[in-house]
Amino acid sequence: MNIIVGVSDMKVSGAADAVVVTYSLGSCIGVSIYDPVVKVGGILHYMLPDSSLDKTKAQKNPFMFADTGIPTFFKETYKLGANRQRMKIIVAGGAQILDQKGFFNIGKRNHMALRKLFWKNNVMIDHEDVGGNVNRTVRLNIQTGETFIKISGRGEIKV
Repeated sequence: MNIIVGVSDMKVSGAADAVVVTYSLGSCIGVSIYDPVVKVGGILHYMLPDSSLDKTKAQKNPFMFADTGIPTFFKETYKLGANRQRMKIIVAGGAQILDQKGFFNIGKRNHMALRKLFWKNNVMIDHEDVGGNVNRTVRLNIQTGETFIKISGRGEIKV
């Protein structure tokens, strides 16, 4: 059963037949987390680095922003029995797609917001594929924990 994660969205699951997937990660960041002991995981697809840009939108949808979406995402996996010390964490996206001259640097700012939050909370990333100017898709198999990143022009890799 495919569980699709849209833009500014998050899904977690412990269902053995679930495959969580998010598409079209350009400047957005996709974070995949998985606990192999309880076989719980999910994906967050956030758009912007900082909720102070629009507090009202952040209250309605915390998954739009790194600083509100990431903590909420982790808490949802904890509710299903996941433990941060056991988690496999994959990060993808943060490309420079629509901003070819780098004026806004949304992809870089999204990535830096994540790194800062992870550093403050002593969270280690197992694999990341960020930057450049390509779109990515992330797919997580809940039963096995296998995570795949499909990169425009390069195909899909298992990470």
